[in-house]
Amino acid sequence: MIIIPAVDIKKGKCVRLLQGRMEDTTHYSDSPLKMAQQWEADGAVLIHVIDLDGAFAKEVKNFATIRDILAGINVPIQVGGGIRDMETIEMYVDAGVSKVIIGSVALYNPDLVKDACKHFEGKIVVGIDARNGRVAVEGWSRTSETRAIDLAKEFESCGVAAINFTDIHRDGMQTGPNIEETAAMADAVSIPIVASGGVSTIQDIKNLLEIENKGVTGVITGRALYEGTLDLKEAIRISN
Repeated sequence: MIIIPAVDIKKGKCVRLLQGRMEDTTHYSDSPLKMAQQWEADGAVLIHVIDLDGAFAKEVKNFATIRDILAGINVPIQVGGGIRDMETIEMYVDAGVSKVIIGSVALYNPDLVKDACKHFEGKIVVGIDARNGRVAVEGWSRTSETRAIDLAKEFESCGVAAINFTDIHRDGMQTGPNIEETAAMADAVSIPIVASGGVSTIQDIKNLLEIENKGVTGVITGRALYEGTLDLKEAIRISN
């Protein structure tokens, strides 16, 4: 299970949100690149980069900052936020992004995911964010009637590289990941699952390692690293 530090970008700065609310923003650094470089120095093998402005605007907003990160580090990054069409996916792949995350649009337009998997083999990740087991979209401002597990099953055989699964109630709250829901998602599909939301301490990493054998291949963590309640080097050491 790999530990994936998050770099969330808002207006070119590195921030974290509470439960996806733009008004609940904590500013951590003026330089997302410097944060990415720190996580690389600490041993990260993949960095999770989100264009928060893009997620809410439904179009890319921080491409220049993401390009700077790509130029300034040697480890791969996965990028999400505002990715709604094949042209944007192609732009990111051409820029050198390792994995492109398709979020809300996966619910509205699952064919985009399937087409993208054909065109960009091994590079498409689906981000499924759940509130009480239902898929939340539009920067988490709306909850659909679709069960998160049902959406995951939609992509079972199309070549999705991974599903980033976030429990919104846990995100940024440092209350521990939702082990039960994450395990249920991993049991439901053969696609690798990356857990997200709620990681606070090394014990949370240990708890997720207990379900690694179900197909939980990674965990994304942000606030815990920035607040210092989780040490990236230690998390990487125990998960190897």
